[in-house]
Amino acid sequence: MKEYLHIPDEIRRFFKLDGSRSLLIKGPAGTGKTTLALQILEDLGRPESSFYLTTRVSDEALFQQFPWLKEEEMKRKIVDAGKILLESLYGRKKRISPVLPDEDLEKIESARKFLKDINAKGAPPEKTDRTWMNRIFAKYGRIPEIEYTYDRIDTILPEKAMIVIDSVEGLTHRHRTDSEDFITMLQKDLVENSNTDVLFVLEKEEAPELEYLVDGVVSLSFMEMDARRIREISLDKLRSIKISQPKYIFTLNHGKFRSFDINDYEGDKISIWEPVEESNDRYSTGIPDLDAILGGGLKKGSYNVVELGPSVSLEDYYLIMRPLWLNFITHDRGIFAVLVGGGTPDNVMKEGEKFLGGREMAEKYAREHLRIVDYFSEDDPRPYILPLLNKDREELYEMYSKNLRELRGENNRPIMDYAGFDTIEYLRGDTLAIRDVLQTVARTKKSEDIGMCAVRPGLKLGQEIMNLADTYIRLFVKDRVLCLYGIKPKTPAYAVVVDKEKGLPYVRLEPLV
Repeated sequence: MKEYLHIPDEIRRFFKLDGSRSLLIKGPAGTGKTTLALQILEDLGRPESSFYLTTRVSDEALFQQFPWLKEEEMKRKIVDAGKILLESLYGRKKRISPVLPDEDLEKIESARKFLKDINAKGAPPEKTDRTWMNRIFAKYGRIPEIEYTYDRIDTILPEKAMIVIDSVEGLTHRHRTDSEDFITMLQKDLVENSNTDVLFVLEKEEAPELEYLVDGVVSLSFMEMDARRIREISLDKLRSIKISQPKYIFTLNHGKFRSFDINDYEGDKISIWEPVEESNDRYSTGIPDLDAILGGGLKKGSYNVVELGPSVSLEDYYLIMRPLWLNFITHDRGIFAVLVGGGTPDNVMKEGEKFLGGREMAEKYAREHLRIVDYFSEDDPRPYILPLLNKDREELYEMYSKNLRELRGENNRPIMDYAGFDTIEYLRGDTLAIRDVLQTVARTKKSEDIGMCAVRPGLKLGQEIMNLADTYIRLFVKDRVLCLYGIKPKTPAYAVVVDKEKGLPYVRLEPLV
């Protein structure tokens, strides 16, 4: 079964409804309108019954911009409107449709409507309806590209056809035709009476005078976020379709349109963690794509920060931190942790049970490789919990030293000093918290340990930590999808998606370009 991984689910369902549909694609130049149209054609249009009529650029220019179009299946779909016009002007013999008087055209149209009404569920048409085409030709003159399109659809019928007109203005300006008349012609003749889906690519950003003529309208746009471009598609109208998610972020990576939704990081498949290989001087984040943009992973002796945007939930955050923690402990290293606000030891252990092979294995890893500070408990029988409530300075120091020795073991293994600074600032106050940070950073940089912390916007620690950090990653949520980009080092934005082959906890990063 073919998977539709690129276009929003609502658009897929829109074109899967009974009958034919028209879709208007609009947005500023450079937003990806052509790429979306081509992607719909590839994902939903059958090779033998779909094609792309372009007035924008030559075939070769298209193939340079979208190398994947050179695949034979897609190459057959590309039709250069300019070539059709030249052939019509310089002697190519074509079937010429008769231009009839308005009175005759109205009679033919009435007859077609009558037959359609009494035979609504009958066999699909075997020839294109040319009623409106003849009317428009009588008003403006012939449009060879449209005659060619109707002729080609005749060879496809009664099978459903799908065509892309890119762009509406390219044809209407060339032939001095009104855009409203042009779209009405194709809507009436092809969509409503000739079993053909039509995608109209519009060069204008707004066209309210045209939107009511078609069955669906989508708008493409982009925004800047810290000098990084984020693209978005808005589903303005899709007749007969419930729009569950009105907006999607998308990328044009490798010349393909690829939208993202919550299903991209809510995977059903669960895998037991297998350690990711590491280089000699760096620790893997557990996410190979993230390792690559960080130059191979996290440097030994480095201090590393992840900033959680206002809409980032704990579960969102776990997508990034989960692989790091799992990889660190399965490489026989320890983690000393103050959890972020909302995190609990019980949640951590549930994660371990799920991805380390059950409760017994999770408990074993926790005893040997994990210590979680609990500021709100006075006592806890679990060996991996450090209850600090009502402990004096001497007791705290003794507890810390003992557990640090246990984590390092006989071979003095490196550890990860992990801190949720929302928790620390809340409990210690900003002045003491900053002092703690400075001490941790100084200690880490003299060792093979790594420091890792999470911060939220608005913390007084934020700027201090950014200045001290070796790496600084910012997380944010856009249209329900977790994304990230690097401030140190500076990187493009990426969408975080579950690895569909491996399943959770493995994730990949998709560039948002």
